[in-house]
Amino acid sequence: MTVHTLREQLTVVTAGVRLASSPTHGIEVLESVAPECDPVLRALTAARPDVLVLRLRRADLSGITVIGQASPTPVLAVAEPGASDLVIAAMRAGARGLVHHDASPADLARAIRVVAGGAAVFGADAADRLYGRLNAPTRVFPELTEREHEVIGLLADGLDNRAIAARLALAPKTVRNIVSGILAKIGAADRGEAMVLARQAGLGRLN
Repeated sequence: MTVHTLREQLTVVTAGVRLASSPTHGIEVLESVAPECDPVLRALTAARPDVLVLRLRRADLSGITVIGQASPTPVLAVAEPGASDLVIAAMRAGARGLVHHDASPADLARAIRVVAGGAAVFGADAADRLYGRLNAPTRVFPELTEREHEVIGLLADGLDNRAIAARLALAPKTVRNIVSGILAKIGAADRGEAMVLARQAGLGRLN
């Protein structure tokens, strides 16, 4: 990848983000795709852009999976207000930057250039939320909800989905969905890896 300071124009792939490119901004959008995992990764393989600009959605954690698999393309994530759990999850997955979804075209272009240059950039809103998390009482996997903490604790005990469902009075399908969310947020490839990470963090009866 050519260092952006040696060229006038950067190339990007966008996923779920409208990006106004112009000669002033010096940014060319190679492809715009839906933020689902497979289309984005195919676009990265085909286009080999300088930066991926990816919108994160609270209702769909596939964006976190994309960030974890986008390397070596640096990712600039775009999040909506109040998505502090996504901010932490995106950073853990390897995002190089995160900006607010209503950032101006000029601010977005500036963030793209910073990320393309190998540095990190996080908007004031994201930085405030991160500061709050870092200064809150220490908690294992702070990006997880209370219910997800219950489930990952039972995963660490070695329980399967059906046993977890029975323990928490939930439907097995609900547990499957919760486990999928946990894997995306903590960057685990499967439930086995999640179990190992949970036990290393001190969860489970074996600790």
